[in-house]
Amino acid sequence: MKKMELWGAVDCSLIRIANIYTNQCDQTGHTNRLGDLKLIADLGIKKLRYPCSWELIAPKNLDYCDWSYMDERLNEIQRLGMNPIPGFLNHGSGPIYTSLIDPAFPEKLATFARHFAKRYPWIDEYTPINDILFTAKKSCLEGEYYPHLEDNLYFLKAIFYQCRATVLAMKEIRRVNPKARLIQTDHIGKCQSTKPLENQRNFENELRWLSFDLLSGMVDHHHSLYKLILDSGIILKEIEWFQENTFLPHTIGINHHHLSNRFLDHRLELYPEWTYKENSSDTYADVAALETGQAELPQPESILIEAWNRYGLPLAVTEVHNKGYRESQMRWLNQIWKAATDVREKGVDIESVTAGNIFGSFEANQYTPGVFDLRNPMRVPQATALSELVKDLSLKGKSDSPLLKRPGEWKTQRRVIWATQPGAFSPLSTHQQRPILITGGSSTLGKAIARICGMRNIPYKSFTRSELDIADLSSVEKVIEDYKPWAIINTAGYVHLDNAEEDFEKCFRENVAGVTNIAEVSARMNVPMIMFSTAHVFDGSNDEGYTESDSKKPLNVYGHSKSISEEIALKLNPNALIIRTSQFFGPWDESNFVTKTLKSLLHNNPVEVPRDQRFTPTYLPDLAHECLNLLIDGEKGVIHVTNQGEVTWEELAKIAASRVKADPSLIISKPLSQMNFKAQRPLCTVLRSEKFHRLPSLEDALERYFSQLEIPLSG
Repeated sequence: MKKMELWGAVDCSLIRIANIYTNQCDQTGHTNRLGDLKLIADLGIKKLRYPCSWELIAPKNLDYCDWSYMDERLNEIQRLGMNPIPGFLNHGSGPIYTSLIDPAFPEKLATFARHFAKRYPWIDEYTPINDILFTAKKSCLEGEYYPHLEDNLYFLKAIFYQCRATVLAMKEIRRVNPKARLIQTDHIGKCQSTKPLENQRNFENELRWLSFDLLSGMVDHHHSLYKLILDSGIILKEIEWFQENTFLPHTIGINHHHLSNRFLDHRLELYPEWTYKENSSDTYADVAALETGQAELPQPESILIEAWNRYGLPLAVTEVHNKGYRESQMRWLNQIWKAATDVREKGVDIESVTAGNIFGSFEANQYTPGVFDLRNPMRVPQATALSELVKDLSLKGKSDSPLLKRPGEWKTQRRVIWATQPGAFSPLSTHQQRPILITGGSSTLGKAIARICGMRNIPYKSFTRSELDIADLSSVEKVIEDYKPWAIINTAGYVHLDNAEEDFEKCFRENVAGVTNIAEVSARMNVPMIMFSTAHVFDGSNDEGYTESDSKKPLNVYGHSKSISEEIALKLNPNALIIRTSQFFGPWDESNFVTKTLKSLLHNNPVEVPRDQRFTPTYLPDLAHECLNLLIDGEKGVIHVTNQGEVTWEELAKIAASRVKADPSLIISKPLSQMNFKAQRPLCTVLRSEKFHRLPSLEDALERYFSQLEIPLSG
């Protein structure tokens, strides 16, 4: 068996909703970036599943095909030393002149395939239709995609027509290129259930293979679904056609996601109504198996072995993508790679694992990054930590990332949403696994980052100020030597803005001397570091706000200490990541402005706030999550991280007060100049970014603040 390969896949979904087509390549901007292909080739990828969409090449009729876009793309893929695996339909129903339930659909796709093969006779591998069964479900059983039906017969017709189209398309392609091979893909998971739903479970577990069974000529009177198919209205001649026109795939492509495994439960009271489904005799909840504590999850190895035992054909995992946190995406790809490696050693012929959604994906207008992240202001693909993992797996077959030493959340109780309560994680502070070292662990920010590390199953060791004095060089050296962290997040420091005016020695000791020590030791020991800075490094004279490249001009001692610490950190450790953020609020502590203001108002105590000082509030959980993402992705330099939406302190107080129906007359606003603060404050501390996407909107953050609040506001 030759070495297992790592393939790539651009998210190529082109979905029709009514008469509107949505193209993932347009949404990610890949359509307009030829240079993306060089980025993919640089990952070491040699085979690329690539969208060659029928709907775009021949949108009006089959007599005229516009090849200009595909000529440019496919020629560039070939020039870069990659082999494309074209896909004609991905969750689509074809151009406007056909659909999945059009009896002429198979012949029309075959005609298109003939045109395509004549244009590109050098291409040897094809996936004419991706996810045949999945697309039929979405289009004709669940009504989400065109033609928006909920009908068992049309669901089966859509499967039969797509499979017939695949056979006819491959026959046309082989007339041009006799070496052409079929890489057929579909979503494959495993279904489990409570005992009363065993029949439905068994049906689901047979149905998942139907597209492969049809292509392989396995559907006959011995097949478990044979009678059901005939009873549904499919005529015998349609079944027999596949026995007479068997077209075995060269490779069975398994698209397996961590949500692919399902659990069916008759106990409806344990689940929300939107999970309910019904058959002729039962109503039941259909949920992802990993989201319930009722099932022992099937492992990817078992899915691969099932496919091998059923078909005995070469396998490929043709789509690996996870919409979770960055390290969760890495852990899922690594787990699938290891699963494929393990079953290969047992004699299963697995050709490849595929890094899917290279440029991320959109679902319900929510973007999830992939191997590259497009959320920066210029929409330029920025490599995430997944890109390094892809390179490692492609070139070395393994990765040494410390984040891969912990299991993904789908292997822990944290995964549980329905039926049982999720278990809490214990602190992940062990010497056996290299942790993130968090300084200032008793601070609001330090506690939040530790909490998010626990949520994401990232090992950490947190030190309070009394446990680690970062201004003491020998203490910093000893802790790093003892724990051998793979990264340091410094949340320690002096934060009392007004007190710093008189207590400047202590302020500089903690904010400058402490950062100097961490930067010097982290550089010497080659450990990535994060430090936090502030909008107070600016003088506030720019009403438009500040980006990373704007000149600094602090007005107060605290701002000066942070400005100097930034410069020292980057001088001593050019790989340091400096996150400038704004005043944050969160649901887990009492010391932030929003929580303190609401508690005062609900106790009928007045609150004085500036009316003319504008800033960009930052929701603490969002900040903690993005800090970890940026750290994992290896970012460096100065980056501004805040939520979207600028307000004054008065406006924020009133927005928050309105949510709890507090008396707004208790909010007393004054000009900043009349607030009697000791430290001079800039009028504008709005932060913008030239490098980084903004976090979700302030409105969205406040919604989550109130839903996640753990501090009683009254009583």
